[in-house]
Amino acid sequence: MLLHDLTSLLRDGKIGKWFLYPSWPCIIVLSDKNQEKIVEEGGLKALLMLLGISKSATIHQVASGAIANLAMNETNQVLIVSKGGAQLLADIASRTDDPPTLRAVAEAIANLCGNRLSTNWIQAKPVQSPEKLHVMLKEDGVIKVLMKMVLSGYADVIAEVARGLANFAKYEFRARSHGQRKGPSLLLEDGALTWLISNSTTTSASTRHHIELALCHLAENDENTQDFISSGALKELARISCGSSKEDVRDSAKKTLKLNPRFRFWMQTNAD
Repeated sequence: MLLHDLTSLLRDGKIGKWFLYPSWPCIIVLSDKNQEKIVEEGGLKALLMLLGISKSATIHQVASGAIANLAMNETNQVLIVSKGGAQLLADIASRTDDPPTLRAVAEAIANLCGNRLSTNWIQAKPVQSPEKLHVMLKEDGVIKVLMKMVLSGYADVIAEVARGLANFAKYEFRARSHGQRKGPSLLLEDGALTWLISNSTTTSASTRHHIELALCHLAENDENTQDFISSGALKELARISCGSSKEDVRDSAKKTLKLNPRFRFWMQTNAD
């Protein structure tokens, strides 16, 4: 199928034709050039329409997978969220127990959470800043649905959820360091921090790595300090600083523990 054929099918709403090419939309949008073409010709709008009107698990899986690939592009991340894509993904996740669909939705959400600071962010409309984007993700129910998705028990889904939380924490803090975000992390609500603490020693290497990264990034925000101390997250951060299998993660945890005066005091008073 040519790119033109795909965008025509999307734009014209010929949903049935998708069953003839179940994986091609995901493959085609991997190319940055193709991504631009699909968005320009109305493909993103059509993908979101499919998510909204289709009852098919296959359509949900394929469309979510295509959106996950589109969401690897910074500008597309902003467009997807501003056009209601995150809310649609959250709604599908809350209504399905199909493993492939949950996996595709989790991947798409994780990519949306991993936005980068760039001139594209500032120029894109109607979302004007990383701070606004993360607020919109929370308002669209993304954090709540991620916490619901972990209850599925599917390892691949849980790994993507952990990656999404790590991405969210990382770029939320970067926005703060650029003066575009104030206050404690939005992840302190909806049970996200509690889940990260409870699962920080999971046997899944991928999930554990992303959880450790999420905790490290959350700890970098000084306004999360009290919550870290009272919740037990600081104890996990101390453990990560010595016990993580990744040197860069250990170094990040050690640096944060050293730079935060209240963390240093806690470490001194709780030393064995």
